Amino acid sequence: QLQLAESGGGLVQPGGSLRLSCVASGRTLDVTLDDYDIAWFRQVPGKERQRILCITSRGRTTTYIEAVKGRFTVSRDNAKNTVYLEMNSLRIGDTGIYYCAKGPQCWGPSSDFDSWGQGTQVTVSS
Repeated sequence: QLQLAESGGGLVQPGGSLRLSCVASGRTLDVTLDDYDIAWFRQVPGKERQRILCITSRGRTTTYIEAVKGRFTVSRDNAKNTVYLEMNSLRIGDTGIYYCAKGPQCWGPSSDFDSWGQGTQVTVSS
């Protein structure tokens, strides 16, 4: 089954930028990356994991929660098996572990998403 791996996190000052990548791998004959919507979640210390944005399987539609709208941009290149998350104007409140996951419907039940990676840590601090 398809597996996803996140990378690109790190330490950045408030107002800075980071670009995260979500790379799909694994042998599969019956499914491809463009069969799935991809959502990004983040785990902020002391809070539940939260879905923050999603991109549809062909990349035609992107949606964001208000907290990141206008600052984060998601895109995908299915030929490269990769989804990107560009994060700008980062705030201290953006600190957390960021995960990508695949699912059948962007804003359906989070339990329908799978292929979680280990996540990548984003720390925003001065």
